[in-house]
This record gives sequence, structure tokens and C-alpha cells, in this order.
Amino acid sequence: MQAIVTCEGVTKTFGTGELAVNALKSVDLEIMSQDFATLAGPSGSGKTTLLNMIGALDLPTSGEVTVDGQKLSNLQQSGLSDLRLSKIGFVFQSFNLIPVMSACENIEFVMELQGVPKAERRAKSIEALKEVGLAGLEHRRPSAMSGGQQQRVAVARALVSRPAIVLADEPTANLDSTSALDLIDLMRDLNREHGTTFLISSHDPRVLEHSRRQIHMVDGEIESDTRL
Repeated sequence: MQAIVTCEGVTKTFGTGELAVNALKSVDLEIMSQDFATLAGPSGSGKTTLLNMIGALDLPTSGEVTVDGQKLSNLQQSGLSDLRLSKIGFVFQSFNLIPVMSACENIEFVMELQGVPKAERRAKSIEALKEVGLAGLEHRRPSAMSGGQQQRVAVARALVSRPAIVLADEPTANLDSTSALDLIDLMRDLNREHGTTFLISSHDPRVLEHSRRQIHMVDGEIESDTRL
């Protein structure tokens, strides 16, 4: 298997002088193709900051992040935007669906930005909803869906373009126990059936129990990295 993500000496400092906070401290990490890995650790351990570095949502103070063979330090803002659009799928704890759009339209939005023709967008969005168990809800808006259903739409949106990696930041945080377990099972199934690479930030023990790799962070550093 090849490395989809490589972090080499990644450091992130917020603020300057006496107010400086080292959110990440020389992190070295490889995420391999088809990994189903969890970044675990208490609040403030650096999980979300590391996801932001890998997702090209922010840049490290020092060190290098490489995603699917591209060094992020070599890219301008337009190149970083293109990489996020084509190589990375995002799932957030707050769902981040557009409320005035239907489930299908939310999924199509990313493909529209990619220039995918309308008919192809619609066909792919319907198929993506089937994959996440939401066939028949194509025209339903987020306000008419449960939290678990909204998060499934978010997963479908993240996966529809077959990105190199899906980054999920606390995806079960706003879900009840049943919906959370259903979502974890769904992501595991997609990982097994399609080989989709997942990196999930979570301190939810239910997520950790289903992970094949647990990366524990403390105070901006990787304390342990265990394959199960």
C-alpha cells in the first residue's frame, strides 16, 4: 500500500512570544491507502489542528504535508483549493449541509464546482444516496431529516467524487447512540467495499472500538500509533 498522506516534522504555533501556543510539535505521520484510522485524544490534544493541516485548510508553521503525492508547500491558494476539491472529502460534526438545498443538491454541489455535467451529477448523487441507505430521500431538505440522516448525506457528499482520503472531524458528536453506531458501521463498510481511506478525529469510544488503527495524541504530539 502507498502513503496517501505524509506529515514530516509538522509544527503549528498560534500566537507569538509569551502568548504562543504550540498546537502541534514536530508530528511525523503516514496514512496509508485503505487505512481506517482514528486520531484520538482529549480536547486540545491537536487532533483537529492536524486534520486541518492534512485537509489543506491551514498550513503548518514548519514541516511538510504531502497529500496523494503533492507537497502542500509547493501549492498556491488556487492549487490548495483544487486539491481540496479533487483529493479530499470532508465530514464535519455539524453536518455543514446547505439548508435550502435538497439531499441530492447538497451532494451535487461539489461536483458542480468540479464541472461535472448536470445529468451525470444527478445520477451520481442518487447512487451515492443509495450507498448510504437514503434511497428515496433525494428531494428532502436537511430540516426534514434526522441528525443521522443528515450526516449520511454529508458522507455521501464526501465520497461521491471518490477522493483519495476522507477526513472526518468528530462525526458522531451530534448523534444519538444508535445513529452514531450506524454511521460508524457505514464508514467501515465503505472502507471495506470501496477501499476508501478514512482518517477520523474522535474521542468517542464507539469510534475507537471500530478503528483498525488508533493514533493517540497528547499536547500536540503523537503518543502512540497502534494497528489492531
